[in-house]
Amino acid sequence: MGKIIISTNTSLDGIVQDPDGAEGFRLGGWFTQFGGKDLQEWAKAGFAEALRTEALLLGRRSDEWFAARWPADRPGEWAARLNSLPKYVVSSTLEEPRWSNATVLTGDVVSEVSKLRLELDGDIVVYASYQLGRTLLEHDLVDELRLFVFPVVLGAGQRLFAETSHKTPLRLVGAQAIGDSLTFLTYERALGKTGERRRPVAGWPKTPQTSADALAARISSVCSPSQGRCRRR
Repeated sequence: MGKIIISTNTSLDGIVQDPDGAEGFRLGGWFTQFGGKDLQEWAKAGFAEALRTEALLLGRRSDEWFAARWPADRPGEWAARLNSLPKYVVSSTLEEPRWSNATVLTGDVVSEVSKLRLELDGDIVVYASYQLGRTLLEHDLVDELRLFVFPVVLGAGQRLFAETSHKTPLRLVGAQAIGDSLTFLTYERALGKTGERRRPVAGWPKTPQTSADALAARISSVCSPSQGRCRRR
């Protein structure tokens, strides 16, 4: 059985709109502006993720976007890996996908993705495709979230998460610094189908757990109750 994973770049306040500035959004271009030299390490993490991926799941606009930026003749191992992966494009209007090795899913989104999840093994990764991602989240079809967090608060723009009809509990299973300023966070669904907590994803770093007593001791060591504040460290 496959695992549906949303992997995306996002600002600190959850904005995902126009990262490269190509859409003309007034706050666009934040990917390179605030990624800077850390993008070299970001690329290494992205390539490593691609090597673990079994298939890509995209919306129509994302199919066009990636096809234009990752053509078949683009050099490099990362490009070769992405172009070789099977891709599934969810669209009710698209007849011919733009990116290589792609299949169009034209039926009901929930039914088609549920069937795909049963047919494939391994990681089925959703790049961009935010409308599709919101639909999958609403119908509990997302097993894992991978967020590359950029060090900026944009304050406006299209967000990764939209209004949903219910809460979606998540569990942090990975936290990794990317370069000096980026953070790579991995969350999985907190509850499995039986209501039991899932185990951390194999191969991803676990965040050290801090007991309540240890946390209280740390707080008391840097806070002064008499002054009603904590000193900065």
